[in-house]
Amino acid sequence: MTRSRWARALGATFIFTGVMHFLRPKMYEAIMPPFIPAHEEMVAVSGAAEIIGGVAALFPRAHPFARVWLIALLLAVFPANVHMAINPEDIKGIPDVPRWLLWARLPGQALFIAWVVRATRRN
Repeated sequence: MTRSRWARALGATFIFTGVMHFLRPKMYEAIMPPFIPAHEEMVAVSGAAEIIGGVAALFPRAHPFARVWLIALLLAVFPANVHMAINPEDIKGIPDVPRWLLWARLPGQALFIAWVVRATRRN
């Protein structure tokens, strides 16, 4: 796959997940750790951030911005993924997911970061 295809796929993925924050906000609110305030607002902010990063990934001139933005976003949402893996019984409003899959998702963040780097690096 060419770098431009990697970038388009990356952009589409982040735009889709960002839009889902607005279409299914309760699902995203459910995975947020209790120590994070204003769940509803934070879901909207993170959804908008995903859309912004996804759009930036579509434009090669914006790739340096997209790279930093999306990596920061992935790091920022990591605590929610850890919370979900450690406390699956506290997560209401999402389908039952096998516990092993919740744990497997954690190193998956590194794969997403690698995808961001690969899709947005300079020629």
